Amino acid sequence: MKQGLSVIGVILLAGIALIAYNALFTVHQTQQALVLQFGDTKREITEPGLHWKLPFVQNVVFIDKRILDLDSPAQEVIASDQKRLVVDAFARYKIVQPLFFYRTVGTIQVANSRLSTVLNSAIRRVLGDSSFVSVVRDDRPDLMARITQQVNREAASFGIEVVDVKIKRADLPEANSQAIYQRMQTERQQEAAEIRAQGEEIARRIRSRADRDVTVIVAEAERDSQRIRGEGDGERNRVFNDAFGRDPEFFAFYRSMQAYERALPGNNTQMVISPESDLFRYFGDPTGGATQTQ
Repeated sequence: MKQGLSVIGVILLAGIALIAYNALFTVHQTQQALVLQFGDTKREITEPGLHWKLPFVQNVVFIDKRILDLDSPAQEVIASDQKRLVVDAFARYKIVQPLFFYRTVGTIQVANSRLSTVLNSAIRRVLGDSSFVSVVRDDRPDLMARITQQVNREAASFGIEVVDVKIKRADLPEANSQAIYQRMQTERQQEAAEIRAQGEEIARRIRSRADRDVTVIVAEAERDSQRIRGEGDGERNRVFNDAFGRDPEFFAFYRSMQAYERALPGNNTQMVISPESDLFRYFGDPTGGATQTQ
């Protein structure tokens, strides 16, 4: 009897535990929840904590409460000045009305797909009315604010609030970028060729001027050297003439000694000449054959 009561007690406890398990649920602080009964929404829970529901009758759908990211694929946009742009943008959003969100899109994957379409359309509308310079430099913050407003208007029906829209990259298409790069490269090559030509012209001018200056300097130096050499030769002749006039015999002796020095440099020099030659007149007679003056 007691054993039967124990089994019944265990079954009752198990049943109570099962009912409690199906009746209680926890909402995390990053989540919000919808309590559904046969597909109809009974309650909307936005506060974290422990909550309850009717077991086996109601079920709970959890929806993310955090700010979510939507990365839009790059798309080509034509600006108002007919310039093509490749725009890569992203958005951040949060689910502020979980009931609308659940009824219209259901899941985050579907929401991303539909919101991406809305975002791309808003980007095309706003950037299509702006110039290339406004998009890439001047008015980007204002354009982002306008895109955010337009996306928010359409996303409100999904229970979504778009927090921010940013453009990661706005650039010319690859073909246009290559064409611009090649044009810039050609311009730089032309500029470099022009600078080289100007430098070569200046170098030729400087070289020509230097050659002319060298010719003039050499000619002037040659002229001055000839003049100085002439003046030296004249001065030498004057000194010789003056020395000869003062002592002709000594001058003749000095010139003979110079002739000996040049004619007999050493190194076993051999000369075949008559002993009575005028060259040796001072060897036999210190006076050179001149009459001694008393």
